[in-house]
Amino acid sequence: MITKLETQINNMPFSLETGRLARQANGAILASLGETMVLVTAVTSGQEREGMDFLPLLVDYQEMFFGSGRIPGNYFRREVGRPSEKETLTSRLIDRPLRPRFPAGYNYDTQVIATVLSIDTEIDPDVVAITGASAALCISDIPFNGPIACVRVGRVGGDFIVNPTKSQLSDSDINLVVAGTRDAIIMVEGGALMVPEQEVLDAILFGHKALIPLLDLQDELIKREGKPKMVIPEPVLDPELIDKVRELAYEDMYKTIQVPGKIDRNRSKKLLKSEVQEKLAASYPGREREITSALEDLERELVRSMIVRERRRIDGRKYDEVRPISCSVGELPRTHGSAVFSRGETQVLVAATLGCSEDEQRIESPGGEIYKHFMLHYNFTPYSVGEVRPLRGPARRDIGHGALAERALAGVVPPVDKFLYTIRVVSDVLESNGSSSMATVCGGTLAMMDAGIPIQDMVAGVAMGLIKEGDEVVILSDILGDEDHLGDMDFKVAGTDKGITALQMDIKISGINREILSRALMQSRDARHFILGKMREVIDHPRKELSSYAPRIVSLNINPEKIRDLIGPGGKNIRGIIAETGVKIDVDDSGQVNIFSCSEKASREAIKKVKDLTKEAKVGEIYLGIVKKIVDFGAFVEILPGVDGLVHISQLDNYHVQSVKDVLREGEKVRVKVIDIDQHGRIRLSRKAAMRQQGTNNRR
Repeated sequence: MITKLETQINNMPFSLETGRLARQANGAILASLGETMVLVTAVTSGQEREGMDFLPLLVDYQEMFFGSGRIPGNYFRREVGRPSEKETLTSRLIDRPLRPRFPAGYNYDTQVIATVLSIDTEIDPDVVAITGASAALCISDIPFNGPIACVRVGRVGGDFIVNPTKSQLSDSDINLVVAGTRDAIIMVEGGALMVPEQEVLDAILFGHKALIPLLDLQDELIKREGKPKMVIPEPVLDPELIDKVRELAYEDMYKTIQVPGKIDRNRSKKLLKSEVQEKLAASYPGREREITSALEDLERELVRSMIVRERRRIDGRKYDEVRPISCSVGELPRTHGSAVFSRGETQVLVAATLGCSEDEQRIESPGGEIYKHFMLHYNFTPYSVGEVRPLRGPARRDIGHGALAERALAGVVPPVDKFLYTIRVVSDVLESNGSSSMATVCGGTLAMMDAGIPIQDMVAGVAMGLIKEGDEVVILSDILGDEDHLGDMDFKVAGTDKGITALQMDIKISGINREILSRALMQSRDARHFILGKMREVIDHPRKELSSYAPRIVSLNINPEKIRDLIGPGGKNIRGIIAETGVKIDVDDSGQVNIFSCSEKASREAIKKVKDLTKEAKVGEIYLGIVKKIVDFGAFVEILPGVDGLVHISQLDNYHVQSVKDVLREGEKVRVKVIDIDQHGRIRLSRKAAMRQQGTNNRR
């Protein structure tokens, strides 16, 4: 049976359909907004893997080029290889609100695949895919605490818009993705152009209200097509074993969670675990997983109790206190800009590099080609957490953290028409104990200022946490890794003194309300201002001069009709300049020529060659030309590269010339004066006028 339900979002039809496509999946939904269509499937293995104590959920999002009537530009002409950055980021975006909604004890292999089959380039499929994923899980037999729904929020002219088109987003100062249930917000992701906290809060709440019709749609779909859910027995721990673990480990665990320093604290935890396992091995053989689980529950209980009831954190800080900060710039002498930013036991090394337009990142997508002149790359090193693992390129987490930091800084980066350089920022995490992405934002700001990039304002970021026990709610500023792991929220907020530029919120509990969200935003603002103050103690404005190792850009404008003369046949002329001087040259259709060079001498040489190739003849000017061709009625003389003019036989000399060859020979250099340029660009030259003006007489 085919069921299709529909509602309206931003004056466009939004529909959920099931029963026609992918019928062997546990759940399948064709979700559509306008002409954008996403097929989302949910499948489970139906059985638990041996030794599995977590949810092995795999979420994959893929965009098909045929969906926009395009053929991929790679060698294979098909969607192959690793996912694009957009696909990776959207896969994470779908995963984050779904993962906490599966019940405890459900540890079956589960996969959600979202395939974009049709793309209206004005409508981003990501929020459509999230709602479709929820619907697919809800109608399937897979246990899932849904439905959830997701929308995008923009603001144009002071008015909020739900699921704005890309044209509307280009004029919007807010771009937020909001996911939630009827009662609470469970995920926020996006950016803003230095928008105050209260206005961002209003946008989030607007988005939460706007997703209610999508929840209504799913509830009706569940009534019609929902399958009975698989029965998953809740994990039951042996009360006797739990009591024994508490008896053996309570006091030592309480001391262990307060050990200063992440490495020493983790070492103490491992030692305690080993001791408890050894003491209980004989009495409870083969129960290692249960013992480990009981120890983890005990640690969680003690950490949360200390924060809520004893009103202190495991490192002794107050709720709103930021860890000690140190930062420096100019650490790497040969880079264009560099910085080291440390906050507690989190430390990043960030470098900024300047390049020309040839260094822009070209991204091929079903929606067309995109060029990025600002890039931020984040690398999470294994040694930053004392681990050993092979380096295999960026993981999904690296891409996600880098995208968040890039979004936070993109709004203050000068536009390409005012700062012609391509900018690449690279952050290597040297130590990690919470919020390395926000440290990257701080370090990226410092590195760009050190490079002399005229950013509009300084940006800092901080990660906020939440502990909620009954009616007790505690908001934590600048959370540690343990506070993230054992807490109920990870809320990253970045911005300037004026307002927010990026935020990302993930909730592990059922959701949060307006009051909690408002408190977290206000507390994050205070923390951000404190961090910005520490950064300003090191550098408070971009350097006035670029690094001596950074390329220099010189811009000049030529007549667009002379572009072909600069480029030359097959690019011969411009390649020759590049080969002789070592510069890089960009030419756009308007006639703007940008010359990139690390040497002032090379730059001057290149400018001269460009000007020589693109000079235009002027009436009244005298040129030293070369005779290219002799005809009966005169001679054609090249006065500029690729620019010829005719010297009529009557203009060769002060006397009557019988034959042009009596005066000139091909290949000979001769001074001539431009006496006329007609409407077709044809140039009339006079050797006679040039001789007269220079006071010479070459009569033979």
